[in-house]
Amino acid sequence: MEKTIKIGTRGSKLALWQAHYTQRMLQDLGIESELIIIKTKGDAIQHLSFDKIEGKGFFTKEIEDALLREEVDMAVHSMKDLPTVQPEGLALTAVSYRANPADCLIINPASVESGALFGLKTGAVVGTSSARRKAQLLDFRPDITLKDIRGNVPTRLEKLKSGDFDAIMLATAGVERLEIDLDGFQVVRFNPREFVPAPAQGVLAFQTRKDDLPVRRVLKKIHRADVAETTNIERKVLQLAGGGCHMPLGVYCEMDPQGNYHVWAAKAPEWNAPVNRIHLSSSTTFELAESVLKALE
Repeated sequence: MEKTIKIGTRGSKLALWQAHYTQRMLQDLGIESELIIIKTKGDAIQHLSFDKIEGKGFFTKEIEDALLREEVDMAVHSMKDLPTVQPEGLALTAVSYRANPADCLIINPASVESGALFGLKTGAVVGTSSARRKAQLLDFRPDITLKDIRGNVPTRLEKLKSGDFDAIMLATAGVERLEIDLDGFQVVRFNPREFVPAPAQGVLAFQTRKDDLPVRRVLKKIHRADVAETTNIERKVLQLAGGGCHMPLGVYCEMDPQGNYHVWAAKAPEWNAPVNRIHLSSSTTFELAESVLKALE
């Protein structure tokens, strides 16, 4: 392929890490690319938590619109931000490797309490804007107070350091990809089977126009079919549940060496309602997502 591929991306540090990573993958195939930075609704509205922003895809829609207008040739998204139904004319063409899918709790050392669950003091104020994280945190620790927090990772850590929060929740993948220095904080890394992450957390999604076969053929060369197999199940549960970023739903799937699928899921009707947790195993993907949703309801 001779043309330079235009990659649509958000401008946050993590989004740019993801876009540069994609550029390196394309470069290894001998393909040149350039980044086109696009501001999304989610970037523009920083004062509201996710559940108060209207609609779905508020970190993806503007980039998808640019794709449809042919201003960019492909988009790089955090797969967990991407709605499960593709807009007319677009396709989810490929996915990346999966970084650590777990969430982590970063605690201000002044708020550590020995003997308390997660080492977090009683009545602590925890920062997160995710309904899923709120529901599962309250399920483990009903005594804590939850407070919305937005902004990039360094901004959030600054707020934690200055005492606005006793602890904050972050995705481990973002912390590791940005090589964030967490020295001086107490870090609790959750097991994704117990504190269940968002569907496809830790995976990048490469989106194209459906009819752009040359770009789609290129991206198939970097596609991770093994990752797609498990994340397809996670995202199908989300789709069947009719959910987006607002829904307190975590789904995590692993495949064992024998090819069996193991799914852990946690769902609440609202962020402050009781959480239902399930674990299902199956030798096939046939109706697995349907069985997971049925068990959750």
